Amino acid sequence: YLGLRVGMTVSASIPAAVISMGIIRFILRRDSILENNMVQTIGSAGESVAAGAIFTLPALFMWAQEEGTVMPSLVEIALIALIGGFLGVLFMIPLRSALIVQEHGVLPYPEGQACAEVLVAGEEGGAKAGTVFAGLGIAAVYKFIADGLKVFPSEVDFTIKPYKGSAVGADVLPALLGVGYICGPKVSSYLLAGGSVAWFMIMPLIALFGGDNIIGPALIPVSQMNPSQIWSNYVRYIGAGAVAAGGIISLIKSLPLIVRTFKQALKGYGKKADGVESRLTKDIPMMFVVLGIGVLAIIMWLIPAIPVNLLSAIIIIIFGFFFATVSSRMVGLVGSSNNPVSGMAIATLLISSAILKATGTVGMKGMVAAISIGSVICIIAAIAGDTSQDLKTGYLLGATPKKQQIGELIGVIAAGLAIGGVLYLLDSAWGYGGAEVPAPQATLMKMIVEGIMGGNLPWNLVFTGVFLALALEVLRIPVMPFAIGLYLPIYLNTSIMIGGVVRWFMDSRKKVDAKTKEEQSTNGTLFCAGMIAGEGLVGILLAVFAVFGINTALSFDLGNIGGIVLMIVMIACLLAFSLKKKKN
Repeated sequence: YLGLRVGMTVSASIPAAVISMGIIRFILRRDSILENNMVQTIGSAGESVAAGAIFTLPALFMWAQEEGTVMPSLVEIALIALIGGFLGVLFMIPLRSALIVQEHGVLPYPEGQACAEVLVAGEEGGAKAGTVFAGLGIAAVYKFIADGLKVFPSEVDFTIKPYKGSAVGADVLPALLGVGYICGPKVSSYLLAGGSVAWFMIMPLIALFGGDNIIGPALIPVSQMNPSQIWSNYVRYIGAGAVAAGGIISLIKSLPLIVRTFKQALKGYGKKADGVESRLTKDIPMMFVVLGIGVLAIIMWLIPAIPVNLLSAIIIIIFGFFFATVSSRMVGLVGSSNNPVSGMAIATLLISSAILKATGTVGMKGMVAAISIGSVICIIAAIAGDTSQDLKTGYLLGATPKKQQIGELIGVIAAGLAIGGVLYLLDSAWGYGGAEVPAPQATLMKMIVEGIMGGNLPWNLVFTGVFLALALEVLRIPVMPFAIGLYLPIYLNTSIMIGGVVRWFMDSRKKVDAKTKEEQSTNGTLFCAGMIAGEGLVGILLAVFAVFGINTALSFDLGNIGGIVLMIVMIACLLAFSLKKKKN
């Protein structure tokens, strides 16, 4: 739900660790740190499978609505999710020794280490789990009041009439506040900077020079457009070009790391500590890994539910292993939440669409095949990153790698079987591409494939974004967060920035010792993880209501002021739970 709403997801490993510990230790009265680790390993797989799927698969639903094509079946979605998830886990297995063991102390794997610390500090599990559930409950109530009862609008916006073409506002929703807090002030500020360039520079210029002219791809004069229409007709294409360029730039910069990782993987696989195999060094056997990859490739080729041919299946295997390596290394450096999965998917779509077009697989058949390839690759990259974080946690705690790898496969099965139903539910309730579930990443992937296959993209706008991204790279400004901020509506970026400012306040206090500050920052992160989950669950519940025609809206509306006041209350709750003192 979060990814379909704002185009990014956050790692679920730490909340999964905390909740599993709260349940196992304090409800079931069991005291096994490795058991907690296994639950966390299985549970966190769901977020990664979902992230890979929602960045691409909604494009198939949008085509079904626009072009009258056949909707993707639940079987097709499940198979794409399962095959991508299985391949991601299997590709990571031969990399484990090189990345997790031999690079220990070099690659920090921040979420993996944080999970290990949370599980070791087991006596705090009940309180920490309580913080997650508090955030979940408060955000669920807030979301239901805003979007269920509709007592106040969840989007507060103000058009700046003297400065035509611009607008300012915020989606006053707890998940966005949580994303900003977790990402921190630096990433949030880059997102807002991108949005500010779009909404306060580019759009007013378009409004100024466009006048009464009808400029494609729009069908009405620029003078008759409101800011949102200017953004959707022009600026999002500029943002798409910048995001695509940013993803490719990040991959090019990672090439030396990729080459080094491949070499280490080839040298390091199968090496035992002191030449002796033990429980701590046992992986799923290599024969099973190779056989599993081969079987999955054949399934992709032969089963009609996945519309790819033999060439496409080979492309998936080659690119899948390549990007699993990239992903596993990248999350070791920057964490799972900053893993450039969408950049890898964009690169895959560019290359696979070009290959499919060159080999005669064109039209809607070619576009569906390209998205299917991109979906599997996206899921592979996401789950490989999650698997490497979880294996790092297990390495620090003394878990058996083989059992964790089996646990990841179990998590993939659970998430893969669930994802199709959720995608269908949200599409039936609101449809993708609208205000409720804009699916920004999937819309971007759809635009890229349509542009390559049909040549109908406004390429001048796209290349404007590409060259803007290159200029940012020359200036050493991180391209991806800025480009995503340019691509997303400013209403999302503003709320994310509010969360980043709260995090800045927490981290910049002078009279607080480092240990207390870190503990309070963790409390805030857990509360925000709960808020994201709470909003997502109520979003799904409201989708069920929408499908069955149940109207929960009340007859009065507090307006923009009500939204601002209640957002301030939500910020106060975040600060209260972050700053609460641990009981002795």
